[in-house]
Parts: sequence; C-alpha cells; structure tokens
Amino acid sequence: MNFWSIYQHGFARVAACTGHTVIADPRANAEAVLRQARRCADEGVAVAVFPELGLCGYSIEDLLLQDALLDQVEEGLAAVVAGSAELLPVLVVGAPLRHRNRIYNCAVLVHRGRILGVVPKSYPPTYREFYERRQLADGHDERGGTIRVGGASVPFGVDLLFAAEDVPGLVLHTEICEDMWVPVPPSAEAALAGATVLLNLSGSPITVGRAEDRKLLCRSASSRCLAAYVYAAAGLGESTTDLSWDGQTMIFENGVLLAETDRFPLDEQYAVADVDLDLLRQERQRMGTFDDNRRTHGARTGDFRTVEFRLKPPVTDLGLRRRVERFPFVPSDPERLALDCYEAYNIQVAGLQQRLAAIGGPKVVIGVSGGLDSTHALIVAARAMDRAGRPRSDILAFTLPGFATSDHTKDNAHTLMRALGVTAAELDITPTARLMLQEIGHPFASGEPQYDVTFENVQAGLRTDYLFRLANQRGGIVLGTGDLSELALGWSTYGVGDQMSHYNVNSGVPKTFIQHLIRWVIGSGQFDEETGAVLAAILDTEISPELVPGEEMQSTESRIGPYALHDFTLFQVLRYGLRPSKIAFLAWHAWHDPESGAWPPGFPEAKRVAYDLAEIRRWLEVFCRRFFAFSQFKRSAMPNGPKVSAGGSLSPRGDWRAPSDGNAEAWLRDLDRFDFDGAGAGR
Repeated sequence: MNFWSIYQHGFARVAACTGHTVIADPRANAEAVLRQARRCADEGVAVAVFPELGLCGYSIEDLLLQDALLDQVEEGLAAVVAGSAELLPVLVVGAPLRHRNRIYNCAVLVHRGRILGVVPKSYPPTYREFYERRQLADGHDERGGTIRVGGASVPFGVDLLFAAEDVPGLVLHTEICEDMWVPVPPSAEAALAGATVLLNLSGSPITVGRAEDRKLLCRSASSRCLAAYVYAAAGLGESTTDLSWDGQTMIFENGVLLAETDRFPLDEQYAVADVDLDLLRQERQRMGTFDDNRRTHGARTGDFRTVEFRLKPPVTDLGLRRRVERFPFVPSDPERLALDCYEAYNIQVAGLQQRLAAIGGPKVVIGVSGGLDSTHALIVAARAMDRAGRPRSDILAFTLPGFATSDHTKDNAHTLMRALGVTAAELDITPTARLMLQEIGHPFASGEPQYDVTFENVQAGLRTDYLFRLANQRGGIVLGTGDLSELALGWSTYGVGDQMSHYNVNSGVPKTFIQHLIRWVIGSGQFDEETGAVLAAILDTEISPELVPGEEMQSTESRIGPYALHDFTLFQVLRYGLRPSKIAFLAWHAWHDPESGAWPPGFPEAKRVAYDLAEIRRWLEVFCRRFFAFSQFKRSAMPNGPKVSAGGSLSPRGDWRAPSDGNAEAWLRDLDRFDFDGAGAGR
C-alpha cells in the first residue's frame, strides 16, 4: 500500500468546473469539456462537474426546441463519451435530451467511454427571470425508467445513485440548479439513500446577493446531509440579453468550504478538493438520527437504483488538496478563532457560575502553580465571581511549592493572585512530603536521588489532599485545573491527585487551545494591564510539572510528546474515529513544513516547528498506547465539567464511553499496515 496515496486513505478528489460557453455550439462546448476533463485526469480527479445545459448553453431559450440543435447536442455528447475512454474522472455534463414527447434538462454521467445514466432536472423554474417550463419538462416523478441516448438504453430518473466499486464510500447523486432551492431537495432523499457526494450543475444567472444565497444553500445541504456538495455555475459566453453570469464554483464537505474559485472568470477554471469519505461515513454512523430520518422516508429512499462503476483510481502520490489545520481545536482564521475563544471562555465561566449557584454559593479553592492550566482556571473563576456579583476574595488561591518548584513559576503565581485580588496564600508541601516518603521507606528519605513515580505522586497527591481539606475547613469546593489533553494521555495523578476535584472548568479544553484562550483574554481586555502582563509572562513559560529537582527544568513534552501532535491526534480520534495511519498522513501534511499553511494568530514565530514522519509515527504510537490501553480508568472517574469544543469531551457521561480495561492492539496494528520507514524515504 502506498502511504502517500489519497485513495488509500479514504479520500476522493472532485472538481467543479466552469468555462466559456459557446451558445448553441455543442461541438465547441464538447471540446471544452474534454479539455478540462484531461486536465482533471492529470490531477487525479475522480468526479468533474460542469454547468447546467453546458453542451449548448443555458440561456438559449426557444432554441432548445430546434431539431438541428438537439441533433448537435447528441453528437457533442457522443464526442464527450468517446473522448472519456482513457480518462479517470466521471464527467457530469449538462444537456437537453429528447425523451418520449418532451425535452428534459439533464445531467449525463459519463465514464471511460460509456454513459452511466441520465438524471433529469426535477423542478424547472417559471418565475421572475426564469421561464424553463416553456421548453422543458419537469422530471421530479421520473423514477425507474430508461432513456435511449447514444444508441444505447441507459438508466434515466431522479432515483439514481452512482457508486464506485473500488473506492469505498464514493456514491454520487446529481441534481440541477433549482432543485437545490426547493424545501425538500432531491439530494436530501439521495443522501438518506446513501449518496455521499452531491453534485449540482447550475446555470443560475447572477444578481446582487445571489452568490451568498447559493453558498448558504450549498453549505446547509452538505451539513444537513452529512455529505460533500459540489456546485458549478455557468459563466462567460452565456447570453447577456437580459442577464449576467458569474461562473461560481464551490465544494463543501459537512458544512466546511473546501475549495472555491474566483467569480466572473475570464477563462476556464475549476475548484478541486479531496473529499474525506471516511469522515462522512463516520459522521453518519455516530449521528443515529440521520438513519432514523432515512427510515421515516423509507418508502422513497428505499427505491433508489444504484449504478456501479470501477473508477480505477491512481495509487500514486497526488498530494492532498484540502486544508488541514495544524491545530484542529484552534482555527487559524482570526475571526473564527476570536469567536471560538469568546464562546469557550464564557462556556467555562457560565458553567462554574451555575454550579456555584446550584450548591449554595460556596467559595472556590484552587491551587495555582504559575502554569497555563491553573492560570486559566483562575481567570475563569475570577470572571464567574464578577458575573455573580461576588467579591474575588471568595476565591481562596494557594500556591503549594514542592521539591522542584521554580522561583519563576512561584513568583508568577503570586503576582497573578495579587493582580486579580483573590485571597492568596502559600503552603509549602515539602515537609509533609518528606515525612510521607520517610514513613513509606522511600530511598529519597535516606538521601538517594531516586525521583520515581512515587516521588512525583507524593507531591501531586499532597497538593490535592491539602486543597480538599482546605475546602472542608473554609466552606469551599476544589476547582480542577487539568485539561482535555492531560485526560486523553492520563497525564495526571489518580484519586487524591490532580485528576480529582469538585468541578473542573478545564476538562473540555485541550492544552493547545488554552494558550490561545489566555491570549484572547489579554487581547480583548478582560482584565487590567497588570493582570495582562503576568498572563503574558506565564504564556512564555515551559510546560512542566516541576516535580523532579535538578538544574534542568523537567519538560512534560520531552517525556510524553508534543501537545501539538497529541491534540491533533485526539481531535481526529475523538471527533471522527479515524485510523492512526490516516491520522499520520494528515499530520504529515499539516506539520512537515512550517512555511506551508496558516498558523493561528499570535502563535510565536520561535515555536513554529516541523515534524517529520518518523516523529509523527513515534508519538502516534505513544498516544494510542496511553489513550486506548492505559488512561481510561482515570477518565471513567473524572469529575463534572462543561463540554467546550465541538471536537468532543472525554466525560464518561457524555461524548466518550469506553472500558477501563481496554487495549490498543487494533490501533497499533493499523499503524503497522504501512512501511513508515519506506514512506519517509519516499519524501
């Protein structure tokens, strides 16, 4: 198996094409279709969609009733069929075709020298600038039939699905322009029947605001139908007697815009994107209401016919034609990131405010280390108190230095507590930790530098033990600070340790997002300048548990791996259930070149690193072992906390329910399917 092939990883490349139509000249238009088809084939495109009535032009009105033109359309279509014999893509072209006593506005699906089927337009419009029913029949009730075209009888109707036998999940359905604008589009039924890639051949003259309406409908269709939606509209060359044309093309997948082209082009152009068929299948599997809806409409969705074909896709390296976020929990678009930060912060604040109100308004007890997680939990608590009209002094904040606590982080903790105006105190845990280590006969108590997991967990456990007892003593609840990434990896001390609290506002926030939340808090002026300054200093601090003494700071990421890669994997596993091998493929495309793609706003230049395939594979294995085989028992007993990201939470009462005694063998075997050493050498 070629690790670098998109078709080995559940993708299919699609294209939405537009160009310069020559009205009433099917021969010229057929040549144009084949010209673009050859370019698409060279790029490994599986499906290429062209505009409505593209073989003759959409805007020719009563010329559609002329035999000479219709004869030429059939000849042009025959040329497309013949020219497609050695080409990869399924070509979806628009043509008026005679059938029985009427002319139908049709989408003709052509592949490797044959017509797979013909789909008529369901709802030709006759209102405002449209007058299609004057010449064309509506096809909404055409089901189960055939049509004679090109000397052969082929399937004809709106009930057709086209499935690639050799590309699992690639199932096509076609609708035409106005069909998208009705309350129940044909594509909705088709998606319930199994179509994953919905195609729209459109004429659609442009008026002010219509492009945004089209975009809204395409995005909505892809989101509601858990599908890809490929849209191609007519451009230059169409008649401008009364109208104009913009050649809009776009490709959406599950509500996300993958690709689009500039409008009003001067030449042929096409949008190309790699659709993730695995993602769509996973979404449908986990969203049970999708199939419930299919059963509701089973009388019609069960009658769809499937035309099968063999795509014979290339298994070579075609690159990847889609944007892959380095930080899937952190959008690189500035406006989207600002909105996500606003919502995430306020979800956390509102969650804590409601919990405090529901249990009688206790004080908040929190341990503050000077690191990212406790810092963020503290500023969430401060805003929750502000919203509730309570003094921030009701937050009892303790810094609890141990054997390896640095002056830098301790000073940051004190400065932050002072700036926020909370009730602050320092409680040194080292005497109690020494006593415990002595009582259990640990070698450290005898002067040996043995810094094992027991040594570390004595400190982590004591901190939490102190906080719980302080909460008992002073009428408070312990606010947890551990984040989603630590929960995923099991990077916490179980029970009487940082895994436990009364309520954890950070449990739904990954490590890579917390730093951007803090940046947003600073940039949006949520607190005064003094608080903003110390928050900025904390952002620049190395992530460390500070449990092992020594000259060199104990680095969390050097031990368990980069949070950037772990959060990348967590999102793909938790949100979409993707295979580790596919995650490695996506991670390489996201991370192999720091100069490629967008970084989140404000991300430090010095931290814009790259990861090669060997590193990605190494840390993927670490993630799989820790996530699937080790840390579930900690998540099964995690305290309450709000879900924050659409990427999911790990609460056993919410998004993620798994056995505590599972194993990682299936995921590790998937990684072994590919020769990663050989794959790396190939790049």
